[in-house]
Amino acid sequence: MKYDLIIKGGKVVFRNEVIKNDIAIKNGKITAIEETINNEADQIIDAAEQFVMPGMIDTHVHICEPGRTEWEGFITGTKALAAGGTTCYVDMPLNALPATIDKETLHLKAEAAKGKNYIDYAFYGGLVPGNLDRLKELSDEGVVAYKCFMATCGSDNPNDFSNVDDYTLYAGMKKIAELGHILSIHAENALITDRLGEGLARKGRTAAADYVLSRPVFTEVEAVKRALYLGKETKCRLHFVHISSAEAVEEIIKARSEGQDVSLESCPHYFTITSAQLEAIGPAAKCSPPLRSKEEQDKLWQKLIEGKIDMLTSDHSPCPPELKKSSSNNFFEVWGGITGCQNNVDLMYEAVLKRNLPITDFVRMISSNPAERFNIPNKGEIAVSKDADIILLDVNQSYVVNGEDLFYRHKHSPYIGRQINCRVTKTFVRGNIVYDLDKGIVGSPLGKVIRIIREEEAVNV
Repeated sequence: MKYDLIIKGGKVVFRNEVIKNDIAIKNGKITAIEETINNEADQIIDAAEQFVMPGMIDTHVHICEPGRTEWEGFITGTKALAAGGTTCYVDMPLNALPATIDKETLHLKAEAAKGKNYIDYAFYGGLVPGNLDRLKELSDEGVVAYKCFMATCGSDNPNDFSNVDDYTLYAGMKKIAELGHILSIHAENALITDRLGEGLARKGRTAAADYVLSRPVFTEVEAVKRALYLGKETKCRLHFVHISSAEAVEEIIKARSEGQDVSLESCPHYFTITSAQLEAIGPAAKCSPPLRSKEEQDKLWQKLIEGKIDMLTSDHSPCPPELKKSSSNNFFEVWGGITGCQNNVDLMYEAVLKRNLPITDFVRMISSNPAERFNIPNKGEIAVSKDADIILLDVNQSYVVNGEDLFYRHKHSPYIGRQINCRVTKTFVRGNIVYDLDKGIVGSPLGKVIRIIREEEAVNV
């Protein structure tokens, strides 16, 4: 058989081991994995001394098209994702306008995405006050899961996303449980964090450190515990996004041990930047929940090493530079969101090297666990018949993050100036090279949308 592509001599990362193998690809699928493959192929890639891994599946990305395409559109966002080693992502129901909260707004989002994605993609639906009767239609249209905010969110624009009250959270969980879906939750106590922030502002305390003080660890933990209790009552499957504290991790793991169907994610910035560094980096590193102290960060690292963090995601949340500024130097006023998806894989892999985390565990967190949890078909591991979504990682290269090399629409990032001691060199989506370190982005957008059928059968369109 003549193959379309053979990747030769790489250190292939499987579920439980790393083996030097060749990988043959035909018609977008992995067709053969052997010690040596000598067949003819249209293209042969030498991967010697590099890790050959399944591409990252980033289940937490904010593409702001339509409505806020000037923040980040599908073209720029997925170029950055591809360059960072991501081969499939799930788009959050915010910060586009209108927010994705019903069939009509989902169709607007899907139409805007056509022909613009360099990698495969799927969509979240939103749970917000007033759309309980629209949740089923989102399910029928194939959303991967639902997302809600317990923290305050939104704007004066009536088409923007808004946070849930406790009744909407409870009733939404009941409905989502009936539909057999997962509810992903941004867990922070809205009332306490808002009031703490207002109190600090009245005292003129609006620096970066004051913002961190306004969102202490207990406000995350309390919201997690409240959501877990409602999830237990409603039998709703839950997923907690961007968990920033070890205490919250333990509450989730405890609930799981008691029988709840629950998972969690965290993000590279919580492991690589501390709150003490926030002042120096500035608004580019503002996020919610906020960065934590070195002590809290070390505790979170320990939970990751113990295998208690299911997946890593970017929470890529871009905005124009002017929204990262305040005329009064009020840190509370600047947009809270980190632009970071282009450095997901190499940044975290370099970091885990220092903590002796097995690469197989790392790959589970970025690939197989997201695919399995969110029922994303044919992806998440290197195996025969799976989609040939593959990345090459060279641990013998290092580089300094340069703003001009970023593919984002707006080239700001908290990682600019940081040296990273490994590098994604190639990204393949269904056997097609979409990013090459020497050539940059390759070819035209080829991403396909993934729809989840209600009977839990997923399809690529």
